[in-house]
Amino acid sequence: MNPYMFIVMISSLVAGTLITISSSHWLLAWMGLEISTFAILPLMAQKHYPRAMEASIKYFIIQTTAATMLLFASISNAWLSGQWDIQQMNHPLPLAMATIALALKMGLAPMHAWFPEVLQGLNLTTGLILSTWQKLAPFSLILQISSANTTLLTILGLTSILVGGWGGLNQTQLRKILGYSSVAHLGWMILILQFSPSLALLAFLTYVLMTFSMFNVLLAKKATTMNSLATSWTKIPMLAAITPLILLSLGGLPPLTGFLPKWMILLELTKQEMMPTATVAALSALLSLYFYLRISYAAALTTPPNNLPATLPWRINFTKTTTLMAISSTLSLLLLPISPSMLAFFWY
Repeated sequence: MNPYMFIVMISSLVAGTLITISSSHWLLAWMGLEISTFAILPLMAQKHYPRAMEASIKYFIIQTTAATMLLFASISNAWLSGQWDIQQMNHPLPLAMATIALALKMGLAPMHAWFPEVLQGLNLTTGLILSTWQKLAPFSLILQISSANTTLLTILGLTSILVGGWGGLNQTQLRKILGYSSVAHLGWMILILQFSPSLALLAFLTYVLMTFSMFNVLLAKKATTMNSLATSWTKIPMLAAITPLILLSLGGLPPLTGFLPKWMILLELTKQEMMPTATVAALSALLSLYFYLRISYAAALTTPPNNLPATLPWRINFTKTTTLMAISSTLSLLLLPISPSMLAFFWY
């Protein structure tokens, strides 16, 4: 892609998300969502592979459907109540329609099926943008309308945690596994959003940090399948040791960073006297942990078939700086000891 066009697309992507986050009017929010959708499509389709083009078309159709439903919900709310303000959506029908439209945009279960398929057709860099930055705008909108829609959000959150765990069990493609991981993490955020928005924001930022680290490691290893991970220890031994730790942090295993949001969310759900919901969410996290352990086993504990005449690539010569990967990997593993300071920052 031409560098000038690349700058225009990235600027439009950022501008669209910022317009949505900073707006209080439904039409402006919808406009920002459309700008960010059209800005990422050229990035998705810049390599003219059949899978990339298929993923771009699927993404365009899904996002257009969700945006149309959101626009119809906002117009219906304005017709029924005379209000265009995002926080004044109080009628049950437009509220439910807007929540479902935003869930479709984010990839929440049961409207999740498009997300792993689209992610599988993209390169790792665009997949990282789709898994992190593109979630921010709909997340900010669902945050503003969450107070009046508790039952639907609880159902969406629990379903996403369950589906995200079950869906990744039988996968060997790393991008699909990370797609189902995203669905499960979004379920945790949506589940706690109605009770503690600051805690949902903490969970979102932690998820972005860990996902950024994981995608960077896969980019460095040039790995997209579990089989390619099994031979990567000969190329970059240090990353072969770090990869399982980042994966276990994504699974929420103590004493790693990923344990913090799950710990706090379960504590808050218990305070809200939602013990059955907290129990189902905690047990469903074991499903996600299982497929993270499968990848960890493939990355660090398997020895590839080897014979004497074989010539293995013993090292990869890095052509790009690894500073961001080093910082994000360290933060993805070692933030739990400073959790009191982080929680104080988010709650006060």
